[in-house]
Amino acid sequence: MAERSWSFSKAFRNLFTGPELITEETWDELEAALLTADFGPEVAESILDQLRADVERHRITEVKELRRILRDAIEERLAAYDPTLHLSERPAVILVVGVNGVGKTTTIGKFAKYLTAFDKKIIVGAADTFRAAAVEQLGTWAERAGVDIVKPQQQGQDPASVAFQTVQRAIDEQYDIAIIDTAGRLQTKGGLMDELGKVRRVIEKLAPVSEVLLVLDATTGQNGLAQAEAFIQHAGVTGLVLTKLDGSAKGGFVLSVQQKTGLAIKLVGQGEGIGDLTGFTPHVFAQQLVG
Repeated sequence: MAERSWSFSKAFRNLFTGPELITEETWDELEAALLTADFGPEVAESILDQLRADVERHRITEVKELRRILRDAIEERLAAYDPTLHLSERPAVILVVGVNGVGKTTTIGKFAKYLTAFDKKIIVGAADTFRAAAVEQLGTWAERAGVDIVKPQQQGQDPASVAFQTVQRAIDEQYDIAIIDTAGRLQTKGGLMDELGKVRRVIEKLAPVSEVLLVLDATTGQNGLAQAEAFIQHAGVTGLVLTKLDGSAKGGFVLSVQQKTGLAIKLVGQGEGIGDLTGFTPHVFAQQLVG
């Protein structure tokens, strides 16, 4: 993940610029900072218990040492999940899922741009055919990223057929990666998860699905995760993409969401520009989070 200035550490700034020695007030302030940063009560309590045990075992008395072991504890927890994107198949097919409004379509454009930096030949498929705006938006982002796109041949075309056409073209024209946009909500009576299942079955007639990435809006925190639970339960999600992490003090959600879902964060969106989606590196993130 690119080195850059994050604002997450402001939740901990007062804690680590105050008294030099650890007091009971230090622990109260640390708990408040963890909750402010959206670690969630369970994760915050677990981290505090771990740190108190480490402080006692190693006879640590200075706040600066507490900062170091906090950073190490967060990194260790983040690193328990493998952020590697599995894209060895040719073509590697990626389904991108998530509720409408999380930045799913723009994320695909940014992801395509990110992959072109590795000299990959990319094609995207506009299979969110229930929203004409989504098709137009993906077309704009594909153009910005310099990648090809398969669009519906008519409005409301069956999403599975668009996905099939995208993967078929990827095979025929030897693309490295095909990224498929999917619906976040249906305007029909059919179940969304049934529709996603159909898309997947149709694709797998041609090629295996390498990744199913769930896009979450980090600014919505725990609420956003609750909205996305159906995707996690039924869509075969293999990894998470967090958008809108820039300018937020809620970086603790990164750790909380991994522990709650058992899924690795594989990409993070740090801004609105096309180059603002990067891979996830636990070591760098832990440093930026704690400061």
